[in-house]
Amino acid sequence: MDTKSDIREFLASRRAKITPQQAGLPAYGSNRRVPGLRREEVALLAGVSIDYYARLERGHLAGASDEVLDALAVALQLDEAERAHLHDLARAAGSRAARRTKRTRGPIPAGVLRVLDSMSDSPAFIRNGRLDILATNRLGRALYAPLFADDAPRPVNIARYQFLHPGGRDFFPDWDVSLNTTVSLLRTEAGRTPHDSDLTGLIGELVTRSEEFRTAWAKHNVRLHHTGRKVFRHPEIGEVALDFDAMELPAQPGLTLTAYSAEPHTPAHDALRLLAAWAATEDTLTVTTTRTEEQQP
Repeated sequence: MDTKSDIREFLASRRAKITPQQAGLPAYGSNRRVPGLRREEVALLAGVSIDYYARLERGHLAGASDEVLDALAVALQLDEAERAHLHDLARAAGSRAARRTKRTRGPIPAGVLRVLDSMSDSPAFIRNGRLDILATNRLGRALYAPLFADDAPRPVNIARYQFLHPGGRDFFPDWDVSLNTTVSLLRTEAGRTPHDSDLTGLIGELVTRSEEFRTAWAKHNVRLHHTGRKVFRHPEIGEVALDFDAMELPAQPGLTLTAYSAEPHTPAHDALRLLAAWAATEDTLTVTTTRTEEQQP
């Protein structure tokens, strides 16, 4: 990933989204050549010179102060996720670590796994910023069972399954919302860790093999993903919409624990009970099969 290109395209795409009227500026003339604000209008709103803003938009964010970045965020009407992404891009531009690095991490602490397993009524899993699923509780593995199937891509990764597996569109039926959420999360992570070779490899694979991913990636949208609702079409329990809460693990930077739930006495709650019964049946079949294989000569 090219940090300068990312900066240039991110700022230009945000600038294109705002009209002079939205920014509180008069719109002189009817033959504007740009869909949103001009560079000089952004410079005026941010309180910087036109030449300086043009330099920033060419990708030279290194050395820009927090005050300048915040002024740009206000001028471009960035939301919380976009503001954080702008600061991440500035840090990446100032980094001397130009070579690609592979992020390594030790095993997830046993205490964290005990907490995960104790959430017996809610599907839950732990992922990293690349959307690799690193650990699940029993219901979490049952909910994401298609991603663990023998024909699913490896390593187990939400984005890889969603865009590259034939079952991805069926498993995520709210396709446009799910597609944009996944791409925005990866774009956010790319701003945080631009030199992560595993992340770069995943994005390269998706850009090369999926036109839908490639189109959404070019929009430079980012987002934070703390709470909301997600729709699944599970092969055993059918379509279900579950509420989720995502919590970053302070002691394990870069890891997020996501848990799903449903209001009692709702179809979604009944679906979770059905999922639990199916998971218990699968566990029994696995134990029975294992014992039978062990008893064979």
